[in-house]
Amino acid sequence: MAALLKVDPSTLRRWRTARPPQGPPFVRLSSRLTLYSIHDLQRWLAHHRIAPEGDDA
Repeated sequence: MAALLKVDPSTLRRWRTARPPQGPPFVRLSSRLTLYSIHDLQRWLAHHRIAPEGDDA
């Protein structure tokens, strides 16, 4: 997941442990295993997208 976002894995860890949690939604299966859904990631990225004026995309 970190590679897809082009961030260091420690960034994801910091986002997850922030209070309140930040970053994309995640599922914690155990203390050592956290998963991310591609669908959730795409929605999170779309929500945080900033389009300059005149950007039709």
